[in-house]
Amino acid sequence: MAESQQDHLDCLVIGGGPAGLTAAIYLARYRRRVVVIDSRESRAALIPETHNYPGFAAGVSGKKLLELLASQAATYGVKIVHDTVEKLQKIDDAFAAATPGREIMAKRVVLATGLVDRALDIPGLRPAIAEGLVRYCPICDGYEASDQRIGVLGSADIACNKAIFLRTFSKNVTLLAADDQPADEQVCRELADAGVRLPPARAAGFEHQEHEIVAIMSDGSRESFDVIYPILGCDVRSELAAALGARHTDIGCIEVDAHQQSSVEGLYAAGDVVSDLHQIAVGTGHAALAATHIHNSLPHNFR
Repeated sequence: MAESQQDHLDCLVIGGGPAGLTAAIYLARYRRRVVVIDSRESRAALIPETHNYPGFAAGVSGKKLLELLASQAATYGVKIVHDTVEKLQKIDDAFAAATPGREIMAKRVVLATGLVDRALDIPGLRPAIAEGLVRYCPICDGYEASDQRIGVLGSADIACNKAIFLRTFSKNVTLLAADDQPADEQVCRELADAGVRLPPARAAGFEHQEHEIVAIMSDGSRESFDVIYPILGCDVRSELAAALGARHTDIGCIEVDAHQQSSVEGLYAAGDVVSDLHQIAVGTGHAALAATHIHNSLPHNFR
């Protein structure tokens, strides 16, 4: 039988990534009763090392940053439950979140559920992520790829803009087609004007060799790179909000107001589930706005 917590929390945070943990820290410091439900699937955990987050000039791994945030939350008594919310309902002025083992009632909810990067089943690609040879965020770490041999993997028409963006950092940028679909003529012109190479063959596999990654092309040729950026799209984890009727953008992000509140009163969202600018600093900023508005929207908790 499911465990029920009928004494409402002030806020339930769904998602234990940087945005969710920051929201919990703020709420706890406002002396609010808050619990985090974390499915341990934060995209941040895949970051080998980032130099793009303020205060960590020497770099910090995603896992380390999550550990630091969780430790900070724990100092304020925040409970982090490793579970998955399967259903979220609004009951009168509160919310009921159902996991496989419990039901939690809360006056407010912050969705910090993030997104999932799409992947291709191309041999050799996934093992190179742990080595830092495959990265997902040109904005986060394009600077670290300065003057390196950069490969951008994806459909030419979709990956074109990211490949051109990476020319900011290196003159050696190659767009590796992930399919046999011919690139649009306009896209080919834009890539050529920017100095981005577009080989005629597609990438069929990858090999990790010492400090480089080699693309095995469909015509048998080989292309060597220092880093590969897959640009394959993503799926936003916004299903819980959608089930409540919250408004979404065309790509599935939750629409929010200036306080990060969705079109469903009391339901807030922060981080990648809101914005297609996938930055930790953006997510933590969202969280600070949401937590502060939640505190001010609740009855006073004077000591």
